[in-house]
Amino acid sequence: MVLLSFDIEEFDMPLEYKGEIPFEKQISISQTGLERILDILKKHKAKATFFSTVIFAENSKPLIERLLSEGHELASHTWFHSEFEEKHLKESRERLAQLFSTKVTGLRMPRMMPVDEKAVENAGYSYNSSINPTFLPGRYNNLKVSRTYFKEGNVTQIPASVSPNFRIPLFWLSFHNFPLSFYKKLASDTLKNDNYLNIYFHPWEFAEIKDEAFKLPGFTVKNSGKDMVERFDEFISWLKSKNYSFGTFQEFQKQIES
Repeated sequence: MVLLSFDIEEFDMPLEYKGEIPFEKQISISQTGLERILDILKKHKAKATFFSTVIFAENSKPLIERLLSEGHELASHTWFHSEFEEKHLKESRERLAQLFSTKVTGLRMPRMMPVDEKAVENAGYSYNSSINPTFLPGRYNNLKVSRTYFKEGNVTQIPASVSPNFRIPLFWLSFHNFPLSFYKKLASDTLKNDNYLNIYFHPWEFAEIKDEAFKLPGFTVKNSGKDMVERFDEFISWLKSKNYSFGTFQEFQKQIES
């Protein structure tokens, strides 16, 4: 099973690099990208899971309603993308469920930041996908964490996929910067080894973000916008040609626990 997921959030990454972007533009750029993602998924009849901040969801109700109506899953990306308090775990899950009358069972922390697992369980989540089990200087040092899903208390941990050899991450930056043929090889190796693939992206990657005011490094904007739309469309077509199935995290959790 292929687990496609998207962290749908206010596009505040320029602020990390001392760039400028007003809040309205943070939202509109992510909305543009989300619309393009939903169009691709609809074309290929592929299901996905969307981890949303409450802030983005409150400002994008028609798009969230659309993704739910098209069979996708809504999960929590907490309340804000760049501000976190432990109380946001429970509050964001309840708010998203209330806003869209859907069952919210999953969590992904913004920027895959560490979180107290007991607090996650107490907040009512049944799975957490907040671990990138690799080493990235200044970001992750999770080489001792299981590459594949495992149970922690009553919560199923579903780490992002890394290659079986050398733990090369298959996250969004790899997709943009590796040759697509090499990325496909890593994805294929991982699927053969693990029987599933958990990869994540963001809506703003599918929008136009090559703006000097954002001050984003080249590796973050390479193959973004229309190039990303074409690249992702080709990748989904390739997965379909290999007869892989697409599922939501809730479906995957049900499958591994049955």
